[in-house]
Amino acid sequence: MQDIIAKLTAKDDKYACAIADKIISESQDTDEWYKYFDTFSSLLNHPKSLVRNRVLYILAANAQWDDENRFDAILEDYLAHITDEKPITARQCIKALVQVGMAKPQYIPRILSCFHGADLSKYKDSMRPLIEKDMEETERLLTE
Repeated sequence: MQDIIAKLTAKDDKYACAIADKIISESQDTDEWYKYFDTFSSLLNHPKSLVRNRVLYILAANAQWDDENRFDAILEDYLAHITDEKPITARQCIKALVQVGMAKPQYIPRILSCFHGADLSKYKDSMRPLIEKDMEETERLLTE
């Protein structure tokens, strides 16, 4: 368990990203990583945004295996990243929510409510339209 955290938070971002990509890829087809759901969840508020980005996607990929409804306990923390301090992380969260919503359709009203109530005023004018576009695209995919 500590080994996974060490790998995902490694100083070598290329290495950590490769590990995360492997976990995400394998999680599409198998639940072998789901047993570490709580470990991944513990990194949701990591000080480093790259770690948060990786974990948002890992958790999204494992939502489909969440028969125990562990996602319920982290949903609010997860959704808080819609307005993450880092606009790139906000965008990654919004995009990952497509997979979460597909796996957990009961979350779609809550996701959309967060989108509609999100205060994006803290983001630079260059980033705000991109975040809004991501929200529109995710909403479209979740409501088709």
